[in-house]
Amino acid sequence: MPRSESLPRTVRLLLLARVINQLGAFSLPFLTALISTDHGASLTTAGLVSAAFGLATIPSRLAGGHLADRIGRRTTVVLGLCGCAVAQLVIAASVSLIWAVAGAVLLGLAFELYEPPSQAIVGESVPERHRVRAFSLFSAALAAGAMGAGLLAALLGRWDLRWLFVTDAATCLACALLIGLALPRDRPEPSGADLNGSAVRPLRDRALLSVLATGTAYALVNQQTVVTLPLALARQGLPAADAGLLFTAAAATTVLAQPLIRLPFTTRLTTPVTLALAHLLLAAGLTGFALTRTLPALLAFAAVKSLGDLLVMGRVYALVTDLAPPGASGRYLAVFGTSWGIAATLAPLLGTQLLAHVGTTALWSAMAACCLLLAALHLRVTPESARSARSAQRRAPKGRRPAEPAAGRGPRR
Repeated sequence: MPRSESLPRTVRLLLLARVINQLGAFSLPFLTALISTDHGASLTTAGLVSAAFGLATIPSRLAGGHLADRIGRRTTVVLGLCGCAVAQLVIAASVSLIWAVAGAVLLGLAFELYEPPSQAIVGESVPERHRVRAFSLFSAALAAGAMGAGLLAALLGRWDLRWLFVTDAATCLACALLIGLALPRDRPEPSGADLNGSAVRPLRDRALLSVLATGTAYALVNQQTVVTLPLALARQGLPAADAGLLFTAAAATTVLAQPLIRLPFTTRLTTPVTLALAHLLLAAGLTGFALTRTLPALLAFAAVKSLGDLLVMGRVYALVTDLAPPGASGRYLAVFGTSWGIAATLAPLLGTQLLAHVGTTALWSAMAACCLLLAALHLRVTPESARSARSAQRRAPKGRRPAEPAAGRGPRR
């Protein structure tokens, strides 16, 4: 975004609040490790608990989009953050596996409430031509907090994993306080309709469903890294807390690589081509995870993978916002966001089973192969913009599912 067009004050405050929240947000990757070490659970049980958390995030995300329109975005964000804080403290204070499971499910039910309203604030507060940049800055704000969080996780995790959850609860409450005091008063939409009065039904939008399908596969790969990496490092003879250092390297890359988003070469790429390139970078980073065993090499490949994540996050959320009718971006982003809940449910089950039966090399190799497949799919099924998606639907024969525009067709975004 040009310097002459600065971010709106509301977005800047939201970015600052998310940096504060992210400083303590590295407890989740250690949930399975806490359950395994402190409560003596098996890998399978730990995976099931993490899956229960992930399953709970699906209604949480949908509720976040609904509540944002009914009671307001600021109120929904504050509600979600306070709920997360309570759940984190339950996990930290758990004296048995039952209490840890209850805390994990409660955390899932609160965890995604604040995402749809916060993303909608970003998407609707800037012009369409600046949305990719705005969402990239949103990711960078999270990464800036994550750099400190990764170091904090590496420090506190060596002492007691429970302190990670206490720290996360404290930052959630600090973020909720800043949002509640600084953001303007809510002005919720009067109903579930767009500005033209027609009902908004995101699940009937074929372009959105296409993006949701590929986004779910990407989220599954992403969550494998978040949930399984500490366990994978332990099986390789490295401290599980070293995952915090890898997360820090990835976060630093996201912040330092922000100028790449503004390069003429990058801005000229269509959305399908950008997403295909991003998944090639992800595949390269995950292949490195499969082949290397030393911490310096793993740090380097974590940085490569982070470049792929950077390209994905800015483009895909801008595309979903573009696909939404006026006034419906919160609901569209909520539906798309269920991809993370699905992935958070499946990732611990799949990851722990692969680790238990075939090891770390097979786990990361499978994820790299999935990224290569996604790179090819994006060139075939991902729309470039709302206009190209609607044009494809109009051209499709009646009664048949329209083919999404391939890369290189339709107007450039």
